[in-house]
Amino acid sequence: MTIATIAEQVNNGQLTARSQIEQALERAKAILDHNALLSLTEARALERADAIDKSVKEGKNAGVLAGVPFVVKDNYLAFGAPTTAASKILENFTAPLQATVVEKLEAAGAICIGKSNLDAFAHGGSTENSAFMTTSNAVDKTKVAGGSSGGSAVVTALDVVPFALGSDTGGSIRQPASFNGVFGIKPTYGMSSRYGVVAMASSTDCMGCFAKSAEDVALVTSVMAGKDDKDMTTLPDYFQPTTYVAPGLKIGVIRETMDDNVDVEVRETVNAYIEKFKAAGHSVEEVDMPIAKLALAMYYIIVPAEVCSNLARYDGVRYGRRAEAVKTLAELYGRSRDEGFVTENKRRIMIGSYVLSSGFFDAYYLQAQKARTLLIQAFDELFAKYDFLITPTAPTPAFGIGENTSDPVKMYLADVMTVPASLAGLPAMSVPAGTNKAGLPIGVQIIGPMRSDAALIALAGQMEVSRG
Repeated sequence: MTIATIAEQVNNGQLTARSQIEQALERAKAILDHNALLSLTEARALERADAIDKSVKEGKNAGVLAGVPFVVKDNYLAFGAPTTAASKILENFTAPLQATVVEKLEAAGAICIGKSNLDAFAHGGSTENSAFMTTSNAVDKTKVAGGSSGGSAVVTALDVVPFALGSDTGGSIRQPASFNGVFGIKPTYGMSSRYGVVAMASSTDCMGCFAKSAEDVALVTSVMAGKDDKDMTTLPDYFQPTTYVAPGLKIGVIRETMDDNVDVEVRETVNAYIEKFKAAGHSVEEVDMPIAKLALAMYYIIVPAEVCSNLARYDGVRYGRRAEAVKTLAELYGRSRDEGFVTENKRRIMIGSYVLSSGFFDAYYLQAQKARTLLIQAFDELFAKYDFLITPTAPTPAFGIGENTSDPVKMYLADVMTVPASLAGLPAMSVPAGTNKAGLPIGVQIIGPMRSDAALIALAGQMEVSRG
């Protein structure tokens, strides 16, 4: 059933919210071997389900998401379980409030049943950097789930819940969506509030979701969207769901993302997907965007700089893990952070500190920001001629667990297709496009101009292909 159908049947009494939550909790417990969930919010979820059922019996409408279970990535502040960001430094942190988008979803009747695993503080592309466990792929448990929102992608792919929340800084929703064969959207920067989500890089962090259909993505996104007085970067609510895209769109395939560095089966799958666009009456042609090749270098200068600033608050004094038996304040800071952060967190702090330091700020950080402006201008020029752009979501299908952990650069290359849209603040969506010969999912990324989220989702729905 679609999310809308579940909510409709809960609202008219055909289904109970409690039955939906009990079934979701059973499914969650049945897939624990995938290490996709860090915690369940069972008691609170059942309490909320009973409240919704009581409201329905009183003749009230419980909302457009009435009784629909969902999972949140564990960098979202949410009640019912600790908010850990998959890190030791926040292992026992209890959120004093909920993220704005979680509050919006609950106000619409949705019920959070648990919190999903991620790369600690969302630093990674495989969900192997969690301080607690490694999440395995929904299709092949020897492969990675992708990251950093791997847990949310897996619980969606395995039908634990109809949708799950992720955060996308440089591809952390889209890449795991591709690896697990589900839809995953990174909206226009500022469309959904970042308030109440553990910050990674404030200039690119976006809140989005995973679902099994474009229709479900549209409904959830419509609830999440809108202005938030607690987040000054949010935009007024412009999202108007649509189900139809007229033929005749001009679509560009970024040539630099289809070269020999991309897996052969990925290129074949993307080319087959292009034929679906043509069959639907859209024109498709290759376009040049040479600066796209430099986007990853820009990203891994700009983002670590913001990371080291955002992680400075975790010092063992204000909240979170505090080292014991220390003699000086400097030792308290150093040991608390050393014990609380995983290796990738420390790597990004060091890179960020370096590029922001005296003597290197102008040479690295400032140059990267100038290059980012040129990247945005390149997108603007293409969108003056084309309605949407497409690329593979990732250069390969899901790789093996442990395959890239000893090579950070190789791991970073998993984001090479997704970071350009992130740096430009553009909406982008990974759409299931097929599988390789081994049965591993492959996704196509559709990128749109600013605020084209609704049309982008509608186009993805028009091209929708069945899983498997």
